[in-house]
Amino acid sequence: MQKWDALIVGSGPAGLAAALMLGRARRRVLVVDDDLPRNRFAAHMHGVVGFDGVAPAELAARGRAEAEGYGVVFRSARVTGVADTTPGQDAGLRVTVTGGDTLTARVVIAASGVVDELPAIPGLAEHWGTHVLHCPYCHGWEVRDRRLGVLLTSLFGLHQADLVRQWSADLTVFTQGLALDDDARRRIDARGTRIVAAPVTALTSADGALTGATLADGTTVPLDALFVAAVPRPRDAYLDALDLPRDENVPGRPIATDPQGRTAHPRVWIAGNIAQPYANVPLSLGQGSMAGAGVNMVLVEDDIRTALATDAAPPADPAAHWEARYAERPTIWSGRVNAALADVVASLAPGRALDLGCGEGGDAVWLARAGWQVTGLDISPTAVERARRAADDAGVGERTRFVATDLAEVSAFEPADLVMASFLHSTVDLPRTAILRRAAAAVVPGGRLLVIGHAEPPPWAGHHGRHAPMSTPSEDRAALALDPAEWEVEIEDLRARPATSPDGEAVTLRDGVLLLRRR
Repeated sequence: MQKWDALIVGSGPAGLAAALMLGRARRRVLVVDDDLPRNRFAAHMHGVVGFDGVAPAELAARGRAEAEGYGVVFRSARVTGVADTTPGQDAGLRVTVTGGDTLTARVVIAASGVVDELPAIPGLAEHWGTHVLHCPYCHGWEVRDRRLGVLLTSLFGLHQADLVRQWSADLTVFTQGLALDDDARRRIDARGTRIVAAPVTALTSADGALTGATLADGTTVPLDALFVAAVPRPRDAYLDALDLPRDENVPGRPIATDPQGRTAHPRVWIAGNIAQPYANVPLSLGQGSMAGAGVNMVLVEDDIRTALATDAAPPADPAAHWEARYAERPTIWSGRVNAALADVVASLAPGRALDLGCGEGGDAVWLARAGWQVTGLDISPTAVERARRAADDAGVGERTRFVATDLAEVSAFEPADLVMASFLHSTVDLPRTAILRRAAAAVVPGGRLLVIGHAEPPPWAGHHGRHAPMSTPSEDRAALALDPAEWEVEIEDLRARPATSPDGEAVTLRDGVLLLRRR
């Protein structure tokens, strides 16, 4: 079960803006989208500063690339349900997606937009987004001074008629049987707008362009474009299980939120058209940014509460902690060599190797098979005994030696051609840098120090409770402060690799690799 700080439903402007904010806040973010954006029918966006006239797909592509640059993950799927996690688990939400997968997130941002429900008039849906339009600010300039119409679906459409008149004097309002009071008629007549009471029954076109509206009496009103206030239906059925209150005063009855986008559920936020159906791209971007910032603050407060609770607890004994950790299961790790280690060491001539924090011996056994003489050290007697058995089972027992010891208490390590520390992280007190400095002193001239670690917490580390401190290869090198006249950097980079969690789940991790050679 994958865990995320925030799961965003929808990758439209609001969802992308929220993802960018949270990605830059160093949160683990997943965006799930079914690739059916509301504006897929439009060729261009307008009124978007810096992007006027740009295709919606281009904004989406650029926004996605920017978010991915901060570690945001995107998945093509449809969210089918959101529910609270089981009581007793970490606070959060269970999210189901098509295919039956279940994800968990500390917070969900719903930015899945709306579906525009159009009148059932032949020819109308075919021209939606091109000649049948909804927003004069988005499309009015492109059809200025042409033959325009406004089709009323409710009396709210009178506001649309008032606006559209700004772009053309040749305007017809089709009332579709709605009764207009005297005041409404005077307002329309005063600006020279025609009123047609006969219902529109079909739209006519030629060569892909709208040509007119056919009326129930058989006549046709010539038109170049028709504005329609479609009924917006929020795409939020996946939130039904949470029984969130709705705003009865807004068309489409969207879920009610506060000004920042927070719903009645403290871990569900809403941004974009799903909350305000008539929000344009800039407004949706702003709402997404605001929701992203608000969600990050919720997560910060979570982190503070957890840190305060953890600090109030007495410090754990490292030996007892790790012995209990290994003793809780028959095996903890896969037994396979780390891919980065195998890649780095494959080109080295075998010699003496020292494995700091060897765990159950997966790396040490691989090294022994490759011809190395290996000493593995670990604080857990249970882990060391499993490593011995693994080496014997692999037929390399004579090339390995495993010792249970606290690395923090070793004042000097035995000389070695390769000193390695793979994932020497600990949620309890571990003077990692001091251990690595002393271990570096054991590297013989021409030998190497190899440090491989998580560049970010693995998914199974969770998001509540303290995880082991993480650092990049450059941060490790700076912390070690080894004399550059004595040491040279051979590798310092980040690498992605597939892995298996302690629960057997397939995941992708990002590791830091630092290889230093003693001159």
